[in-house]
Amino acid sequence: QRWLPFTAGQHLDIRLTAPDGYQAQRSYSVASAPETEGVYELVVERLDGGEVSPYFHDVAEMGDAIEIRGPFGGHFAWHASDGGPLLLVGGGSGVAPLTSIVRHRSECGSNVRAVLLYAIRTWNDVIFRDELIARDEMEEHFEMLLSLSRDTARRPQDFGRRIDGPLVKSALERVGAQPKLTFVCGSNAFVEAVTPHLLDHRIPPDSIRTERFGG
Repeated sequence: QRWLPFTAGQHLDIRLTAPDGYQAQRSYSVASAPETEGVYELVVERLDGGEVSPYFHDVAEMGDAIEIRGPFGGHFAWHASDGGPLLLVGGGSGVAPLTSIVRHRSECGSNVRAVLLYAIRTWNDVIFRDELIARDEMEEHFEMLLSLSRDTARRPQDFGRRIDGPLVKSALERVGAQPKLTFVCGSNAFVEAVTPHLLDHRIPPDSIRTERFGG
């Protein structure tokens, strides 16, 4: 299949077919920037007992052909022309589409203010850690805050606890103005836990875009 252009935040459907014809399909957000033509970078978290993720971790090899459909998703997507400021809230592998937004912002030279609030268990679990920290340090108007639920904070701006109301308030203060758009991506439980805190801080519901996955 030829590479098709996509918008930051969109996802692909990945379908695997067993020798007996049984098929399993899962959706994965694209983490690469739309400007990286020819590349769909995905974050596949291994789930024990899963039908798709163990294949990519234990079986798949370089050069294997994988059936994909898409890209899909018009609501959870951002183009530089949409403007900002932006609040990006990710849990675990839910950081993937948010990373695509961050990369797209950089690649197209956007100066939109963007704050990434990223919840993960430990420092060593942080996906794209070195890249995101480097962007935090080097890129104008971009900041990342880590919420480490099972670890201590390593940087002054990070937190050693789960996302709560005060932590959301801190992220909003760093945005500096009411976000034009807020993107929240993570498990069902994560999205359901975070969204009320956003509403409590008077973020308009129609400006909040969510993407969730099972678990």
